[in-house]
Amino acid sequence: MANVKRRVICFLMLATLFSAAGLKPSAAAPTARATLFPRLHAGQTFTYFIQYRIKKNVKTESRVVTPTGPQDAETDAEWLLHVDILDVHPQGERAAIHARSRFRSVASAMAQNNTGAQQPSSGSASPSLESKPVDFTILPDGRVEAITGLTDLFPDQRQVWQVWLRQFAIAGVFPRDGVKLGQSWKSSEPEQAPSLIVKLEWEKQATYVRDEPCTPIQFSETGIVTPKNSPAESCAVVLTRAILKQKSPPKDTTPGDFRLHDLRTTGSATGKNETISYISLQSGLIVRVTEDAQQFMDVDVAKADASNHVHYNVEATGHTEVLLVADAPAAKP
Repeated sequence: MANVKRRVICFLMLATLFSAAGLKPSAAAPTARATLFPRLHAGQTFTYFIQYRIKKNVKTESRVVTPTGPQDAETDAEWLLHVDILDVHPQGERAAIHARSRFRSVASAMAQNNTGAQQPSSGSASPSLESKPVDFTILPDGRVEAITGLTDLFPDQRQVWQVWLRQFAIAGVFPRDGVKLGQSWKSSEPEQAPSLIVKLEWEKQATYVRDEPCTPIQFSETGIVTPKNSPAESCAVVLTRAILKQKSPPKDTTPGDFRLHDLRTTGSATGKNETISYISLQSGLIVRVTEDAQQFMDVDVAKADASNHVHYNVEATGHTEVLLVADAPAAKP
């Protein structure tokens, strides 16, 4: 009987506590949704450090002189990308963002504050080069329009810029009412890079995995990237897996400009990407991104009358890191 009384008393105490808190013992607290679209304002400026490595292996079979087509390539580049926010037009929880970006090599940025220091290679362009600006507008749905200046960049820079932009605007394809921990969602986007095969599309599934402390990086006096010694903020960690799907029939994959030159392409392409994004819960800015990619293509290029024929087998792998920089060397005006 004493045990029963103790149980009744404990039950009454718990009931009183839940009542005082305005909760019911069986009710779970609602899960908050996070809006991860960048929250920016005109005049804001920030810098990203981008490491970009890609390797492409091409096997070619032909009975004639091989025309211009895929070639073996290997790129290992490091750049700073300075971004200036020119204008912001809020639209509900999101906004249209007009911005300007400019590449600068790591070596030239470090030389500004540390004359004579030895710096890593910055890809195919001159270490002292600062690129011409690229202006662009990010729409609330993540699409980008009014891009100017992109064609003035080196090919490697164009590729790096597109990788960075895809990550910077990634929240545009997230659910508009926000996302919650554990939630997954799907999206798709066309392949942007030129290809011998038309109608390639990335089908993506993203998952809001967890929240985790994060912080921008900084450069030491010798130019080495080190963690910034400051209190960390909280980031949403989003894992995105993407599969490259071919929407064109393998027997007819011809790009429009090939048809103009009386050429036809047939074949197939596959690929997969895995991306881990750290997005600030406070500002919506990308703080860190790691992306690994693999793509394969097996394609024939021939004259419309089948008189000439070239076969390409292409395998490409890539690794990209995008890191927000604290106290980066200032860009030239």
